[in-house]
Amino acid sequence: MNFSILLVLSLFCGLIMAKDDYGNLEEEKNNETQSCYPDMCDVLKEVGVLREKLGVVENRLKDSEIQIRELKNKEETTVVFSAATGGGNTPIGPFSKDTTVIYRTVITNIGNAYSQVTGIFTAPVAGIYYFTLFHHAGGHHAASLSLMKNNQVVVMTYDHRTLNDGADNGGNAVFLQLQQGDQVRVSLEANTHVWGNDLVTTFSGFLLQSFSTLT
Repeated sequence: MNFSILLVLSLFCGLIMAKDDYGNLEEEKNNETQSCYPDMCDVLKEVGVLREKLGVVENRLKDSEIQIRELKNKEETTVVFSAATGGGNTPIGPFSKDTTVIYRTVITNIGNAYSQVTGIFTAPVAGIYYFTLFHHAGGHHAASLSLMKNNQVVVMTYDHRTLNDGADNGGNAVFLQLQQGDQVRVSLEANTHVWGNDLVTTFSGFLLQSFSTLT
């Protein structure tokens, strides 16, 4: 009987000691975990800050790439020209048929879209263009110039023949939507004339905006 009591007491004490040891281990584990969690939180916070900074840098790089692309497109599509007939106030015409006026004195030709050999402007890119034409002429013949788009009359400048007016000036201007390869020129109507001049008989144009920058 005493032996049985001693055995039970021994088992009970062993369980208590084991529970204490397990409790101590759990407490040490919790203490270690608690000591690690603050460091991990700091690391996660730093990672979050770095991620935000990287996001800002990426956005700025994208904005810079867009700006560089826009500037590059703008440089590639710069088209401006101005040319005069030249000739020192000598008459051009009249001719028996409509004739393309060749403006041989090139003042500006950025983009090389105007040809001083043919008098024809060829659109290098699709877009909105602006053109002007001006003339000086005497009164002994009518003066009639037409701005042509692919052989179609778009606008004209005209002056009637008169015996009372020794000379006149005229001009016109237009915005045109052109596709790449479209041609624009100035045609002198049959039996009319203008005076060749470096100052007032001119043909000019420029690309206002290309379709690539509109999209």
